Amino acid sequence: METSVEKVPTYLMGYLINGDTTGLTEQEINDVDDLLRKQGVELVCPPSSDENWEPYFSSCPWMGMPTEVVDCTIVYRIT
Repeated sequence: METSVEKVPTYLMGYLINGDTTGLTEQEINDVDDLLRKQGVELVCPPSSDENWEPYFSSCPWMGMPTEVVDCTIVYRIT
């Protein structure tokens, strides 16, 4: 498996970690699912409780338009 640290939009964290779709449109959910499938994402790991969870603005997040993000470790399947 490969890993990288990506700027994940905070508004997607509930869906990526817990599957909670609250506040997301069907199109946003489909876009996220497509990206995860195309990139072969196995797991999205948020910062641990002792790491800095402080969100910040990014003009180029991992997905979507410029927004508030948190650095997460992304685990990819190697195919």
